[in-house]
Amino acid sequence: MIPNRILPPATLRRFALALIAVLPLVAGCGGKKTEDAKTDADTTAATVPMEQLYNNGMDALNDKRYASAGDQFASIQQNYPYSTWATNAQLMQGYTEYLQNHYTDAIGTLNQFIQLHPTHHDIPYAYYLRALCYYEQISDIQRDQKGTQDAMNALQEVVNRYPDTTYARDAQLKIDLCRDHLAGKEMEIGRWYQKQHFYEAAIGRFQRVVDDFQTTNHVPEALARLTEIYLALGLPEEAKKTASVLGYNYPGSAWYADMYTQLHDDGLVQGVPPPRGGPAGFFSRAWNSVF
Repeated sequence: MIPNRILPPATLRRFALALIAVLPLVAGCGGKKTEDAKTDADTTAATVPMEQLYNNGMDALNDKRYASAGDQFASIQQNYPYSTWATNAQLMQGYTEYLQNHYTDAIGTLNQFIQLHPTHHDIPYAYYLRALCYYEQISDIQRDQKGTQDAMNALQEVVNRYPDTTYARDAQLKIDLCRDHLAGKEMEIGRWYQKQHFYEAAIGRFQRVVDDFQTTNHVPEALARLTEIYLALGLPEEAKKTASVLGYNYPGSAWYADMYTQLHDDGLVQGVPPPRGGPAGFFSRAWNSVF
């Protein structure tokens, strides 16, 4: 679930391209001693104008020399901390760290930017970029899903704060993917419990998918698994009720076809079992059979 790399706002890019001030760097003489060369290197950044440092950083960024770009943006913040250039450089540094997959560093940089510049015109982008840093760290469903929840929270903050932006629209799509991911984790655990005959624990997992992740594509299977468990526990009425919910909401589902067939084979419903993945129109006949 790795999204396309998101470019910073156009205002930041134009900010760099509009600049024309280029001053020569002071080069050290070849005959200087080692300690003199080191001193020159340490003081060079302080003698280079802000404009040139920013341009150097943007050029390095465009050339995918991310480490060099980060150094340029960091130099601006260190040597010109109270300038507008430093504000933009901080955001660009966060973007550069994101491109290097240094997500923890990027989140720290962006948190600082958000705290120091809450009214900046690019603050929606800062929130969005921070959310992407969490989103990119989502692990597969075999692992702990705290990162997925963190990503959802950060993405939801973008939606809540800036609902009319393109960032919010993209964030909402990613929230839906996160929810599907979390539901998949619940299903994996539920299936394991069911296999081990820990039915009470399995019911809790599958029921959570039905209740809390209704818009995901895991719900039909969750309802089918619940039906299976109720049959295994000798609770035919609960099984029939759950299967009817499955049939009502997902009449053309292969999961419904399987559960109806199982109920039919157990003598709990009458009528011809539906074909797997059969037409939704079959439901109207099967529904009457269940009740």
